[in-house]
Amino acid sequence: MLKRRKTAGVQEINAGSMADIAFLLLIFFLVTTTMDTDAGILRLLPPIVEDQIDPDIVKERNVYIVLVNDADQLLVEGKPMDIKDLREGAKEFMTNPNNSEDLPEKVRITAAVCSQKIAEFKSGVASAADPKDKQAYEDLAEKWEGKLDAVKLLGEFSELPGSAVISLQTGSKTSYNMYVKVQNELEAGIDELREGLSKDKFDRPFSSLDDKNEDDKPLIKAVRLVFPQRISEAEPVEVKK
Repeated sequence: MLKRRKTAGVQEINAGSMADIAFLLLIFFLVTTTMDTDAGILRLLPPIVEDQIDPDIVKERNVYIVLVNDADQLLVEGKPMDIKDLREGAKEFMTNPNNSEDLPEKVRITAAVCSQKIAEFKSGVASAADPKDKQAYEDLAEKWEGKLDAVKLLGEFSELPGSAVISLQTGSKTSYNMYVKVQNELEAGIDELREGLSKDKFDRPFSSLDDKNEDDKPLIKAVRLVFPQRISEAEPVEVKK
């Protein structure tokens, strides 16, 4: 008599290695996937200055006021302006080519002036009793040494006053798109000035200089000293037409 073959049950799947496979797939997607990032504006905030005494009085001529109202209309120095003219306006403020009394009064920086200032502040370092005063004199001497290095690379140049700034103010309802456009035009104006100076003095575009290259670092510092990027952003307010 033949025995009936026993019917085998459904075989279970070995899931012991599934966790390892899932982990490998997760690593793969983390390595290969690109993440979309929000477009924004890179801005490095200045450090906090403690115990600041007797701040300099800012002259009207040293502030370039750019105002964008709630309707995205541009008002520069109290007058309406098309955004396509903003770049040239910023460049004129930074250079004051016609020595206008309404624009910043630039100071001529020469090797002789730098050497005199360095000697003056180093003398202050030697005579200062207070450590804070000594540090302040050292910082000023280092600052003028940087200007002397710039003179050696660029020759004599005109420097903006320390209080010269582009002041950007927006309305509380100004669109982000308009805000970015205004920022781009202001920065583009400064970039064009830097490009022109770098090509004229170094026969190289400023954008080609690499801040990781030790030979390029002094060139970048010198150009930025002549044309600093000073864009101050005020708190948004209710700005109507």
